[in-house]
Amino acid sequence: MLVTGMEILSKARKEGYGVGAFNINNMEFVQAVLEAAEEARSPVLLALSEGAMKYGGKALVTMARELGRDARVPVCIHLDHGSSYESCLKAIQMGFTSVMIDKSHEDTETNIRETKRVVEAAHALGVTVEAEIGRLGGVEEHVVVSAEDAFLTNPDEAKMFMEATGADYLAVAIGTSHGAYKGKGRPFIDHERIKAIAAAIPNPLVMHGASSVPQELVERFRAAGGEIGDAAGIHPEDIQKGIQAGIAKINTDTDLRLGFVAVMRAVLGSTPKEFDPRKILGPAREEMKKIVKARMELFGSAGKA
Repeated sequence: MLVTGMEILSKARKEGYGVGAFNINNMEFVQAVLEAAEEARSPVLLALSEGAMKYGGKALVTMARELGRDARVPVCIHLDHGSSYESCLKAIQMGFTSVMIDKSHEDTETNIRETKRVVEAAHALGVTVEAEIGRLGGVEEHVVVSAEDAFLTNPDEAKMFMEATGADYLAVAIGTSHGAYKGKGRPFIDHERIKAIAAAIPNPLVMHGASSVPQELVERFRAAGGEIGDAAGIHPEDIQKGIQAGIAKINTDTDLRLGFVAVMRAVLGSTPKEFDPRKILGPAREEMKKIVKARMELFGSAGKA
């Protein structure tokens, strides 16, 4: 069933578990995430970036919306990193039940003004809104932030921002970063900062750049002929501690791509005569479903639907 983001996340924040927002790019991604959610009895957010919408077009959005509506668990269709008021309105018109307006790279006054515009339009149509204050490093679609330009979220500013904009949930910068390269070893996550932000605002908090980039997946990707540098992700223990402190929405993208393509490469490498796409994409879809279910168990959302 389709629901808003707030219907899923307010319950998660109140009861102390997290819910995954999984980025989708094609039919196999949609199927894997929804099948995993139904088998785990977990609520879920299907996240589409502007890049995914450009790639998949109306077909991808329609597939996500219709399959989400028919699912036996609560499903939210969420715009990830909406770059403008116009982009958010387009998503709302296409049937999204949650949108993110990301003006975190702008000055505070602009961020507040543009977020408030989106909130007023979205709330009038029953859609809930994610905003961001602070700035994560790394690369994701059109979001490119150097380490020098990244800065962590200030709890007092977060309180002021949410009161000024009326946004429903807040993405916070607490040490995570986008992409497969989140630092050397185990990245430092500022858990005390999460607690302080959660104490300042009652809204669900969002952890972006939260893929764990398991080394087992990295090695499988390399073994199948893929090239990847010293990839590192967020330790599962840090994700769980963040959830205990107030994180309710955890974004996952890199892990899905890595697992999906690792299996595709392995199948193509071991069966060079294979040209049936179903026998190449099918195993990759099953691998992604395993990854999503494992994340749901980690977040504590399994059995909450």
